[in-house]
Amino acid sequence: MATGIKTGGRKKGVPNKATAAKQAEIAASGLTPLEFMLDVMRDEDNEQSVRLDAAKAAAPYVHPKLANIDAKIEGDVGLKVEIIRYADR
Repeated sequence: MATGIKTGGRKKGVPNKATAAKQAEIAASGLTPLEFMLDVMRDEDNEQSVRLDAAKAAAPYVHPKLANIDAKIEGDVGLKVEIIRYADR
């Protein structure tokens, strides 16, 4: 085996046979789980709570989560930061 060099097996990102078969089966069925959840969410005949649950379940697959970041400001840059709490309004 060569040191530090990959010399066999699947290429990175290529699914194994079982995963590829499952994805093909889902695609052939015509309706993915995400599409189903979106259909439930958009159906105005469903109860609001059912539509809300479908939206919550589908959201991570449609909208990426925003990451928390820490801002570090050094020196005097002339910024004024005002923090308003909703309870103070």
